[in-house]
Amino acid sequence: MITASLLGFATACGGGGGGGATGADAAPAEKIKLTINLFGDFGFKPLYEEYKKTHPNIEIVENVTQFNDHHNNLVKRLATNAGAGDIEAAEVGYISTFTAQPQRFVDLKEYGLDKRESEYLDWKWQQGLSKDGSQLLGLGTDVGGLAMCYRKDLFEKAGLPSDRDEVGKLWPTWEEYIATGKKFAEAKVDGAKFVDSPGEIFRAMVNQAPVGLYDAQDNIIVDSNPDVKKAWDLSNQITAEGLSAKLAAFSPPWNTGFAKGSFATIICPAWMTGFIQEQAQDAAGKWDIAAVPGGSGNSGGSHLMVPKQSKHPKEAAELIDFLTSKENQAKVFKEEGTFPSIPELYDDPSIQSFTKEFFGDAPIGRIYSEAAKALKPQHLGPKEAEVRVAIGNGLGRVEQGKQTPDEAWAQVLEDVKKIK
Repeated sequence: MITASLLGFATACGGGGGGGATGADAAPAEKIKLTINLFGDFGFKPLYEEYKKTHPNIEIVENVTQFNDHHNNLVKRLATNAGAGDIEAAEVGYISTFTAQPQRFVDLKEYGLDKRESEYLDWKWQQGLSKDGSQLLGLGTDVGGLAMCYRKDLFEKAGLPSDRDEVGKLWPTWEEYIATGKKFAEAKVDGAKFVDSPGEIFRAMVNQAPVGLYDAQDNIIVDSNPDVKKAWDLSNQITAEGLSAKLAAFSPPWNTGFAKGSFATIICPAWMTGFIQEQAQDAAGKWDIAAVPGGSGNSGGSHLMVPKQSKHPKEAAELIDFLTSKENQAKVFKEEGTFPSIPELYDDPSIQSFTKEFFGDAPIGRIYSEAAKALKPQHLGPKEAEVRVAIGNGLGRVEQGKQTPDEAWAQVLEDVKKIK
C-alpha cells in the first residue's frame, strides 16, 4: 500500500505521468540501494522481486544474522551512529529497547504510515510507538500466538496419543505438561527427550501471565511477581526430571536437533512452523500442532524500523509499507508461517482454511487465528531483552549443572538489579 505522500514521491521519480517531462526528455529514476537487516528468514525475498517490478530503480540488499547478534549489533550501531541498515527488524523482546530511543529512528508518520493504524491489533500498534505515543517508530510484521508442535511418531513410540485434539487434552496446565513429559521419559524413546530446553517454556509461561517482568510504571518486578517465580520453578523442574535435550534455542546444535528428532515437543508460535519445516525437511508428516498449556499467549513477533542513519528514509518507509501490507502479511504466513498483525485476516476464508501438509494437514490458519484472538497484551519494559537474557542464563546454569535452582535464582536477582 502506497500512501499519498509516497505515491507523490514515486510519481516524481518517474513512476507516473503528470505535467513533467516525458519520453526522451524524462530523467531516469535515481538508482537507490536499500539495506534491510533481519534475523532469520522473514519470507520477504519473493516480495522484493515483486516490489522491484514497480520500482526498478530500487536495489534491495538483505542481510540476515543470528537473533542475538542482530539485536546486539543494532544496539552498538545506534550508539556509534554508524553501520545500521536502512531498515532494521526488532523482535518484540527488544522493541521497547529501541522505542525508548526515538531520537535514533525515523518517525514513520512523516511518510504517512500512521494511516495504517486502523488495520492493526491495537496492542501491536502501540508497541511500535515512542513511549509518549507521539512518534511511530516501527510497523509490525507478525505476532507469535502460541501453540505446541510435537512429533507424532515419537509420541506413538512412547505409547502416548498422537491425534492433535487428544494431545491438547493431555496438558491443559503446565503441571500436566510436565506430567506428560515424565510418561514420555519413562518410555525411554531412543535418542529423544521431551522438550528442546526450558528457556522458551519459561518465556511462554511468563507471557501468559497478566503482568510479566515489568509493571506498568516500567519497574522490574522479577523478584516480586509470583508468576515469574512459578515459571522459574516449573522450568527447572523440566531439567530436574530429565525432560530436556539441553539444546539452547537458535544454537547450531538446536538446529541439528530438529533433523535428528532429538525432542518431541517445542513451544510453537506461528513463525516456528516455518523454522521447523526448514530444519527438519525429512520429517514431513511426523510433526503436528496442538493447543499450548495455559490456552494462549504470545512469543515473538517483530517490527520494521528506519534508523535515522538511513540516507533514504522515504524509500525505506515505502518499502516497509509494502512488506507489511495486509496482502503481503497473508502471503508470508502461507509461505513461512509468520502470523499476521492484522486482525481482519483472522476470519478471512483463505486463512481459516489454510493447512500445511508438512504438519499432517494441520489447520494452522484456524489454530493460530484462535490463538491470536485470545492474546492478552502484556506491558514490555525498556530493558525487557536484557532481563530475559539474565534469566535465560540462569536457567542455562542449572541445566548445565553449574548451580542449583536456588543459587541460580539468587544470581539472577543480583544480575537483574544491575539492569538500569
